[in-house]
Amino acid sequence: MRVELISIGDELLIGQTINTNAAWIGEQLTLRGASVDFCTVIKDQNEIIKASLDSALSRVDVVIITGGLGPTKDDITKHTLAEYFGKKLEINKEVLEHVTQFFERRTSEMLEVNVQQAALPKGAKVMKNNVGTAPGMWFDVEQKVVISLPGVPYEMKDILIESGFGMLEDRFGIGSLYHKTIHLQGIGESFLSDRIKDLELNLFENGIGLAYLPSPGIVRLRLTGTSSDSDKIKIQEFIDCISERLPQHVFGDGVDSLSKVIGSILTSRSLSVGTAESCTGGAIAKEIVSVAGSSNYFKGSIVSYSNEVKANVLGVNEDDMNVFGAVSEQVVIQMAVNGRSALNVDYCLATSGVAGPDGGTLDKPVGMFWVAIAAKEGVKAKMFHFGDNRGRNIQIAVLTVLNLLRCELHNIKMEKS
Repeated sequence: MRVELISIGDELLIGQTINTNAAWIGEQLTLRGASVDFCTVIKDQNEIIKASLDSALSRVDVVIITGGLGPTKDDITKHTLAEYFGKKLEINKEVLEHVTQFFERRTSEMLEVNVQQAALPKGAKVMKNNVGTAPGMWFDVEQKVVISLPGVPYEMKDILIESGFGMLEDRFGIGSLYHKTIHLQGIGESFLSDRIKDLELNLFENGIGLAYLPSPGIVRLRLTGTSSDSDKIKIQEFIDCISERLPQHVFGDGVDSLSKVIGSILTSRSLSVGTAESCTGGAIAKEIVSVAGSSNYFKGSIVSYSNEVKANVLGVNEDDMNVFGAVSEQVVIQMAVNGRSALNVDYCLATSGVAGPDGGTLDKPVGMFWVAIAAKEGVKAKMFHFGDNRGRNIQIAVLTVLNLLRCELHNIKMEKS
């Protein structure tokens, strides 16, 4: 089953609203074995909608439209579809009853524009909206299908989950695919590809798909096969192999985050952590406490952005800062060690770097970061060179130091700089 998604709305084109509907529908259809070939975003205009439908129906089996089904005058999708298919709008009694009950439950006045939401093109199959007033509509076009859905995400999702996906599966007999995603930190996409090229070839020979999904500081690998037991076993074998080969980089799968993985380890071992941050400005602490239950292991953070705070609060030696600079191994080690003592934690994570875009020198360019982890057994420090974008540098630094803590907790040897 080949599918095209058409998202209607000026707000999508001007960037006022992010098109999360297309992302969710695409993901859900792919999981069900469908092929999403095109995604089109268009203005809420009659002729543009019709032209987009012409193009879509010429190349796919199913067209799914979202948007333009509300009660206001600028919601024209339903009227345009009625014209396109040559059908008159008629009040659907079941839909009208649903709309009426919707307003009665909320003790709200029902206006004529709300009544008109029950007016549907004759012959369209109604797709019930349990959480809103505008129903979805299903149109049969010879051997093809056009589905029109509200643009409100929770309404769209309800319609597809409750009826739409089942109707498509009944009509086209699509099967389900099996996906599994693993997460890696601290290795670039090209380097990763080189390290696992033999494993990747084996996957290809066994009919398993592999997609690289990079983002700042993280690479996700998505493996795709059928829902058969044999494909699931092959995918798990690959994950086991790559985890054994690259333990310093592989940190989780599915929806795992580094902060969640670390939190689970710290909780299970009754260990505590704190941070002494300079260039990251509390971003590590923020990421750690994004996990529910982090109060069980996170004690606090000392954000020592200035040298004065480094000296007066963290006790960093001023002579060392004058000689070596704030961005140095000597300083970040003292931040971690003294921060551990001040916060009374098992582990203290420290960062000092040049986030940018200004402040870099030939010796210490933008993107140069020192990170350190202090524990009872001692302290380890490591230097990194990230990039020239301030936001990405901070984001990558946070992920890097969290992954180093994960390696420390698992006794995984740090790679040399």
